[in-house]
Amino acid sequence: MTEKRLMAVDLGASGGKCFAGSFAVSGFRMEEVHRFSHEGVSFFLPDRTGTLTERTCWDDTHIYHQIIQGLQAFRRNIGDRLDAIGVDTWGADGQFFSADGEMLGKVYCYRDHRLDDMIAAVKARMDARRIYEITGIHFQPFNVSNQLLWFVTQRRDLLKTSTRYLPIPTLLNYYLGGCTQVDSTFASVTQLMDARRKQWSNPILKALGIPRKLLPEIVAPGTRIGQLHAPLATALGLNAADIIAVGAHDTASAFAAAPVKNASRALIISSGTWSLVGRLVRRPITTDAALAANLSNEGGIGNTRLLKNCMGTWLVQELLRRWTITDGKRMPWEEVTALAEAATPFAALIDPDDASFYNPPDMEQAIRAFLTRTGQSVPTDRGTILRCVYESLALKYRFVNTQIQSVTGTPTEVVHIVGGGSRHAMLNQFAANALGVRVLAGPEEATAVGNLMVQAIGVGIIPDLAHAQPLIRAAFPIKEFTPADTAAWSAAAERFRRLQPGNAE
Repeated sequence: MTEKRLMAVDLGASGGKCFAGSFAVSGFRMEEVHRFSHEGVSFFLPDRTGTLTERTCWDDTHIYHQIIQGLQAFRRNIGDRLDAIGVDTWGADGQFFSADGEMLGKVYCYRDHRLDDMIAAVKARMDARRIYEITGIHFQPFNVSNQLLWFVTQRRDLLKTSTRYLPIPTLLNYYLGGCTQVDSTFASVTQLMDARRKQWSNPILKALGIPRKLLPEIVAPGTRIGQLHAPLATALGLNAADIIAVGAHDTASAFAAAPVKNASRALIISSGTWSLVGRLVRRPITTDAALAANLSNEGGIGNTRLLKNCMGTWLVQELLRRWTITDGKRMPWEEVTALAEAATPFAALIDPDDASFYNPPDMEQAIRAFLTRTGQSVPTDRGTILRCVYESLALKYRFVNTQIQSVTGTPTEVVHIVGGGSRHAMLNQFAANALGVRVLAGPEEATAVGNLMVQAIGVGIIPDLAHAQPLIRAAFPIKEFTPADTAAWSAAAERFRRLQPGNAE
């Protein structure tokens, strides 16, 4: 087989990475060629009434520029031939364009407070049970359904005949090659797609007042949707590489890279800024029990991801951000782990998904307020606060796993942790302890791996993801963690359960 060279652009909510993937007779290999940070930026601006509001936006220009730097690095380090490129991103947000390619404002961040009350606004337009039956998607503030309802009610003057909405991965493909399609994994999480038909739901669009022509065409993962703009490719010293619609929602790509042997009994956790805790199922499960548990049926690659979006290391990232301001330097991750490991176990617990932790001005103060509100002792040192967060994350995994086992009727026999969080040995061990089953950690760059494998399908290197599994297992080491101290963790789990909404005594 002639060597094929692909590039995966993997964008999370706090940073981005570009990886070169090579497929040859000798096998598959992947190497990082560029990495960068980015974050939402807040403005305090008055509206037409003079009311000052905080507005949080992404810098899409910066992100695009970093992708260009990644392509430049590919040209320097790998070569001048690129067979394909694919972009995956976090699962929300997008941009509005006029017919002349004019951007209609900045790209709002999903943590922007304009969405605080939009779940209720969506439910007021259409019965929540019916929305869930159609889309299979749980109700979260960041859903694109909320964002577009806000736009059509609050910015209707911008809703011109030719206005188009480009979800964030589509936006970047548009910059690279004029591509305007969105893949079904990303479309599914908007809460606007019919999960079974894989098309935009006309009943939901009608109820929310969202014009169908506002939205892009939905295509299957692995579809070739265009090429790099010829002038751009020339400027980069590359050929006009194919642009492939990968599993553009990063969780879809991450789950695709999990080395799962028996999907019906494996829990998968994509661990990073968010923790996506779920299981691969054959078709959406939209029972009353699944709705009550607020489980989401996200479009997969030949399957459905039954999961819950849980808060992840965002809490720690925000603690470190505030402490950096206080200290004038950022605490290294080695110190974070050392402080947490030395702290007293189970001194305090939080519900990581409490609304107060979604986007507070000061995460430490938000945690202290939660502990006070729930009648717990408030830690006086950073190590205890950090351990509280990590233990609570692991207990949340256990709580969600119990819900998934109940809804599916099958037990979890192994946990696969993929993504950046899979390198965190302490959290992996906490997860094994909390769930009482083996944890297999890796690959840590699962999203990029899944991205590349879907590209490989798109350009004809492999026929399907089943053929990707041996390539993944051969290329990446998997670490195993076995349960310990399960009695203490079970006792803590009962304390944690009482912190969940509706379970307080």
